[in-house]
Amino acid sequence: MRRTSKVALSAALCGALVTGWAQFATAAEPAANLRADVNRDGKIDATDESGEDQASALHGAVFLPNVDDDARRCKVTGPGGKPLPEAQLAVCRDGADTIVNGAEDVKDLAKLRTLPLNALPAGAKGRVEVTGVGARFTRLFVQRAGAWKQLKATDLLTAAELGSGVELGIEGTDVIRDAKVWDGRAVVRLAVTADGKTTTDTVTLRAAPLLTHHHLQRAQRFLVANLSKLPDSPPDYGKESARFVAGFKEAAVRAGVKAPVVELTKYGDIWVQDFFEPMYVSMPAPGGGTQVMRVLFRSHQAWRSSGLELYEKLRGPGVGVIQLAKGTHEGTTLDSMGNMETIPPYSHGGKSYPAGRVIMGQWKQYNQAPSAAVRDMLAAQGLQSPLLLDTSWLYVGHVDEFVQFLPATTPRGWRVAVADPDAGLALLRGAKAAGHGDKRLFSRPTQAPTTTINAALADKGLLADNALAAGKIRENLAVLQRETGLIDSEISRVPALFKGEHETGDLSGRLRRFDQRQIVPDQRDAGSPKSRAAAEPVQMSAYIPGAVNGVVLSPTRYLAAKQWGPVIGGKDLFGDAVADMYRKAGFEVDYLDDWMYHLGSGEVHCGTNTLRDATKPWWR
Repeated sequence: MRRTSKVALSAALCGALVTGWAQFATAAEPAANLRADVNRDGKIDATDESGEDQASALHGAVFLPNVDDDARRCKVTGPGGKPLPEAQLAVCRDGADTIVNGAEDVKDLAKLRTLPLNALPAGAKGRVEVTGVGARFTRLFVQRAGAWKQLKATDLLTAAELGSGVELGIEGTDVIRDAKVWDGRAVVRLAVTADGKTTTDTVTLRAAPLLTHHHLQRAQRFLVANLSKLPDSPPDYGKESARFVAGFKEAAVRAGVKAPVVELTKYGDIWVQDFFEPMYVSMPAPGGGTQVMRVLFRSHQAWRSSGLELYEKLRGPGVGVIQLAKGTHEGTTLDSMGNMETIPPYSHGGKSYPAGRVIMGQWKQYNQAPSAAVRDMLAAQGLQSPLLLDTSWLYVGHVDEFVQFLPATTPRGWRVAVADPDAGLALLRGAKAAGHGDKRLFSRPTQAPTTTINAALADKGLLADNALAAGKIRENLAVLQRETGLIDSEISRVPALFKGEHETGDLSGRLRRFDQRQIVPDQRDAGSPKSRAAAEPVQMSAYIPGAVNGVVLSPTRYLAAKQWGPVIGGKDLFGDAVADMYRKAGFEVDYLDDWMYHLGSGEVHCGTNTLRDATKPWWR
């Protein structure tokens, strides 16, 4: 916003498209003039004057919250090799110091430029500062003698610097966490004083929004836990884990993902999907490119130490780790990141989500939702405000247990896949009608129930569970269709079966083996006027391994849990049906035996995580 009237720019500037930070034309009279990349094209020129007073997620200049560690200066241990306290790990980042940490850190600075001013008297001076709340969350730098130096609000620009034009850089010291505290805006003010007169100019920038990945972004790297490398891991879990990791690596290679799979080996938490969410921030770069920084967001669960390995193994150049305040918020299963998925970009009903939209599950029946702090942080970014689905009917309560989004060669560019218990029961009924009712429901030779198809179809509890699950999935699907405009032909229904966790029998109590998920009854009862025993609906988990709870490896390849369904004529009834559904959606399916995860009410997706390509500009 102009504090004083502004002199017209020279014709040279008005007609120029200045690439990068090339020399500016000179103003006819000495008046303060500050510019940033308002139109987000990767350069600063005359077109950037329009709208420079405003900045939002969808408009105006942006800067990065500088939360990575380009110089690898952040330590994880102190004197004697003793691990540093979690709070100390969390605050170390490039934006925490007052220096530019090398050439890569220079790229993380959003550039500003002062218009060169001629005819300035020798005593002229200038001052640049961030005003208002944004000053607490940003830092300015100035390029002098080929180096970047911090520019404090009390520092002065000389007449010589103002005459030739000054290149500035701004970084955020943190992501936007709470819009009520800071909405991400930084108002940068240039004041030039000459011959006793002061002119001013301001430009408003906004911190780049912290965004989740969606499945239209290509997988670049995978992460998985390997219990076989944990010294005190039970031998059977270690063996199963090593086999799972080996199979996952083979699937990654077949999908064309060349980066080595990252093995997490220290804390024994197999639920790699749950203890952090891969996110990113990005801004325009010179030449029309994109400057991207990965941000790994730890789950808001104070008891979950597994996220510490992110600091120890992954934080570094281009990769930051953040967490909300720890120590007071214990978190529930709803705060696990398997309960945070992303609808790919779409527009519908007058609303647009160019970077996609977050979905999360809530236990409406028990009056519980994911942490308000997490939801507020996501909403504060201004682009992916969360949509809550009802997962009251699920024991673990995560949206990835019944819904996922698939790239598609359609006008929308994606489709939705949902678990379909009706289709699962139809498979069993068809097999029975064909005379195969005495076949075992599970073909896995060990650790699996011995139930037959006939017995499953005679189990009134199982039938009721799946009728309930089917109804709840339809309700959630209706919400997705209302919010996105999805039509029935854009829905892929994946055969599935669910089983209530309240029941005794083959898989009763299986979650208790995996207390890293911290799913206990009192978490569900909190805030609810009813006791769990009196409440409905019954909560359940996948009975046949959940195929929807898998990994989109590439636009044409999908990794699902090995089904271990009835084998008829040498073929897995569920395996063939699932593969056929995904084939119609454009995917070839790889199967991975994830029985160890399945016994913990999770599947392949729950046990892995994916870093995806974020170079496509979200602002276009």
